[in-house]
This record gives sequence, C-alpha cells and structure tokens, in this order.
Amino acid sequence: MPTFDLYATDPGDSHWQVPANGAARFSWEYDDGRDRLLALYQKGKDKQWDGQKRIDWDLEVDPCDPLGTPDESMSLYGTKHWAKLTERDKGELRKHYASWQFSQFLHGEQGAMVCAARIVESVPDLDAKFYSATQTMDEARHAEIYGRFLHEKVGMLYPINDNLQSLLGDTLRDSRWDMPYLGMQVLIEGLALAAFGMIRDTTDKPLPKQILAYVMQDEARHVAFGRMALRDYYKQLSDAELREREEFVIEGCYLMRDRLRGVEVLENFGIPKSEAEEYSEQSEFLALFRKLLFSRIVPCVKDIGLWGKRLQEAYVDMGVFDLGDSNLDLLMAQDEEIAEQLDAERFAVEEQERVTEVTDAIEAGR
Repeated sequence: MPTFDLYATDPGDSHWQVPANGAARFSWEYDDGRDRLLALYQKGKDKQWDGQKRIDWDLEVDPCDPLGTPDESMSLYGTKHWAKLTERDKGELRKHYASWQFSQFLHGEQGAMVCAARIVESVPDLDAKFYSATQTMDEARHAEIYGRFLHEKVGMLYPINDNLQSLLGDTLRDSRWDMPYLGMQVLIEGLALAAFGMIRDTTDKPLPKQILAYVMQDEARHVAFGRMALRDYYKQLSDAELREREEFVIEGCYLMRDRLRGVEVLENFGIPKSEAEEYSEQSEFLALFRKLLFSRIVPCVKDIGLWGKRLQEAYVDMGVFDLGDSNLDLLMAQDEEIAEQLDAERFAVEEQERVTEVTDAIEAGR
C-alpha cells in the first residue's frame, strides 16, 4: 500500500527540497588519517548487517499496542477525556502514539542519511569521508527498517514534526562543513538515541526491542564519530566561532524539547491544540521523559568543547544541566552489549529448536 494512504494526517507535498550550500571538498592525501577514526571506519565495515535477515519479521505485533505503552505515558491519562475513552479508543490512541513516535524516528533516519552523505561531500579529511560513507549505509538500513515496521506492523504513519523539520532544514542549509555533525550527530541523533533506549529498556514486545537494540548498536558508533571529529576541530576555533555554534545548539535543544509533545496525536482525537499542549506540559511522565532524552546530548556537547555561560544557563533552564556529568562512553558500551546479548539469546533459542527438531526426527525414525 502506498505510504500516502497510511498517513494519519496530510503530509503535504511528497518531496521536501532543501537548497544545498557549501563546497564539495576533495583530498588528495590517501595515506594519512587519525588512527581513532580509521579504527572506527574498520568497525563500521565489520558491523554492517542486513535488516531483512537479522530481524525476525515473523514476530506478531498488536497494532493497538505495538510497544506495550503504559497508560501513564499518554498525556491524556488522568484528564477529563481519559474517563470517556473505551478500551477500543485507548487501543487506537496507543496505535497513534506508537505511529507518531516511530514516524519521527523514520523521518529522522532519512535526515541522518542525507546529512551523512553531505558530510562525505563536504568534510575536508579523507578518514572522516571514509567513515561517513559507512554511516550513510547504516542510516539507509535504519530508514528501511522503521518504514517496514510502520507499513507492515502498525499500518499508520505521521508526517514529520514541524520542529524536527525546522532543525533538519537549519542543519542542511548551513554552509559550514561541521554543522551536519553538530545538528545531526550530536542533537538529533543524541536525542533519538535516548528515546530509542527508553523504549528498548521498557517494552515487552520482542520485535520493536530487536529493532531498537540493533539500530542503537550502529548509532553508538555514529555519536563516537561526531565527538571525535568535532572535538578535534573545535579546539582550533576562536571564542566567537564557538559561541555561534553554542547558539545553534541552544536553539536546536529548545526545538527538540518542544518536538516531544505529540500534540498532533491528540488533535487527531478532537482535542484543541492549546488544550493538548497544556496536557503535555502537565504530564509528570512526559516531563521525566523529556529530561532523560537529553542524557546523550548534554555530556556530548560538553565533551566536544561547547560549554559557554549562555549554553550552561539554557541547560539550567531546561532542567538538564546535571546531565553534563553523565558517562557517555559507558552508555555507548552498554548499547553495544545489549545488542550482542540479544543476538546470543536468539541464536541459543534457534539452536535449541534445531536440536529438538533433529531429536524428534530420530525418535520418529525408530
């Protein structure tokens, strides 16, 4: 079924064109590079995988509860509208929330694919071009997987959120080669990683758990790549240049925080936008969710050398300043381990099933 037939609201034109700025840069030095980035490039090659084969697409998914979403996580919970909902209505609401959330993941992954390709084109160093080429393939795989999950298992999509689209546009229109790193690798992917992790660690549904764990294994490398490249480059910038990038981060973080309301979902259920925004702001669950979503961004921003007074004040205002001391390396290592453990568990089950099948065949032959 065509995607446009599955959108919950009209997405508008089927294409979004962002004018490209900046130069395509070539490097004629082919035998020099940073060991850390070249090692990451090797890892990127070694860790390529096929979303058609690694994920068990035969697993059933209930479209009315694709993620095992608890009632308390929906901003309508506890309001005057909640008591009026039937169980069927609540199932439909869960479907819309899951569709909205995974649709933003899908659109973000397409944005990441375009940004990675832009980095290949514009970054001056060949070692960074090499790694970005592997990341472009990773992001294509992620978009493929999220698209398949929404088409085949949920049966509904939502258009890209206005704030996510705005940040993507700002990132791609900027002519400076480091901005796709900063906008996508640090802000958009950092926030997406935290969202993926919270769902991965709380869902009791095996298919989305697989998808998120395997995607996060790739994303751990991507964030490491952005940190390495930007940390090296930002050491060379003037205070004025650093402040420009901090202003971009501040604006981007506010946009990303406001992206997380899911107001579009409640509007589809007949609730006025102003009322839907109020419910979102009053939800204790969503307030905690929004704070935890910055657990990957704040320490990364601090690590790459963007930690001026204005930026710190913005993080205090958002209530996320204390996240600057989070251990990002530990979080990334855990992402790798969880995916590998999930693989080991699946392979053990499959091996036992094969052993049982052979044993039963032998017994039948006797």
